[in-house]
Amino acid sequence: MSDDKFQNKYRIKSVRAAWHDYNGGGYFVTICTRNREHYFGEISGGVMHLTPIGRFANDCLMKMEILHNDVQIPIWQIMPDHIHAIVIIENVEPPYYVGSTTNQLNVRKSVTIKNAYMQYVANKCGRLSHVISRMKTAISKYAHQNGLPFGWQSRFYDRIIRNGKEMNRIATYIEQNVAKWESER
Repeated sequence: MSDDKFQNKYRIKSVRAAWHDYNGGGYFVTICTRNREHYFGEISGGVMHLTPIGRFANDCLMKMEILHNDVQIPIWQIMPDHIHAIVIIENVEPPYYVGSTTNQLNVRKSVTIKNAYMQYVANKCGRLSHVISRMKTAISKYAHQNGLPFGWQSRFYDRIIRNGKEMNRIATYIEQNVAKWESER
């Protein structure tokens, strides 16, 4: 199967760093809503007022370290139309790595080639993508179950955090994001 197409549709090449496997490290992550709609709430008087979806997103971020023992999110901020977070992934080989694609196909004969290929694709994306995808899915499911309009922009933005100075600069940016929102609009 080709990496360029999935289900006969054009597949956009990844913007992730080809030299990094995203299974360990610190990342500055930004996840945006579809069309930058203000699904998470509004800012007034320098305070973020969360909607029910915004509160659920906050709960998801708070529970992330409980659900994923290899993940830390020391700081995050939910904005009206996006989420900023620092995500730290311990550099541990995830349990879903079985080995090479050939080994994956031979592990269980009942697994179809399509499922094995999808597992291969998921493994290539790295732990960061897996964690963000699960969070996005949980929030989307909550909105759907509660009849709330909601949608995500496909993908998310990440920056590999290279040192402590950069980590501190990003943490300050996240902390000050709400206060700057109104003045930058």
